[in-house]
Amino acid sequence: MTSPLPTAKTPSEAKQDSSRPKRRKKPRNGPVARWLRQHRKIGLVVETVTVIAGALLLSLLIKTFLMQPFYIPSESMNDTLAVGDRVLVSKLSVSISDVRRGDVIVFKDPGCTTEARNDRDCWLTPVRAQDRPLPVRAINSVLTTVGLLPPASDQFLIKRIIGVGGDHVRCCSEDGRVEVNGTAITETYLRPGSLPSEVEFDVTVPQDHYWVMGDNRQNSQDSRYHSNGPGQGFVPRENVVGSTFARMWPVNRWAWMTNPHEVFADVP
Repeated sequence: MTSPLPTAKTPSEAKQDSSRPKRRKKPRNGPVARWLRQHRKIGLVVETVTVIAGALLLSLLIKTFLMQPFYIPSESMNDTLAVGDRVLVSKLSVSISDVRRGDVIVFKDPGCTTEARNDRDCWLTPVRAQDRPLPVRAINSVLTTVGLLPPASDQFLIKRIIGVGGDHVRCCSEDGRVEVNGTAITETYLRPGSLPSEVEFDVTVPQDHYWVMGDNRQNSQDSRYHSNGPGQGFVPRENVVGSTFARMWPVNRWAWMTNPHEVFADVP
């Protein structure tokens, strides 16, 4: 005797079957399953912390060995740099090569040294740490250390190199220009209407030092005004952080910063 063949379901029967609720599988409650569920959030936290720590470490390495952002606080470099500009400084220019005449450099205040007699020897007006709230100092210190915040503008200056070690720099020539090694230079980067210098000077730059001046000569406390200080107005090489290579902020002022080599092309 043969078994009856199965008959196909009618559309109404198939619809009824599909509308029946399906049984959900119960979650596993074994010790391994419970441990995985409990530690899933911990794993996510660990992964997030690892990514953040890696990013901060990378930022710290870049800031320490390659480049660093700086904030422009004064008008001494107008019109090349304006108040509020942010620049990027290459540290490789000091570590593997050397800075040149015409480079715009960032450097530590050479007047505030262990030999400084008083605050008047400093090129910048000292800002006492206690003048700032402790939480602000702590946060700024951390962000500056990892390179996410430009260093405080009361510790660094930015000027243009006019003379390097061994150069004889003086002002002014018969036509009122700055002379380097007997050659009068035409400084195309000066702020329009700015004189090469209202102060006369005649110096020979020591080896591993620099003579620096701002592009806004009538509003720049630079080497010319510190000849009676501990460093006689010269900036030691070890004080140089690096040379600027880009103006990155604000966006509408973004530009590469190149060396005006044509200004010093005839200087021996």
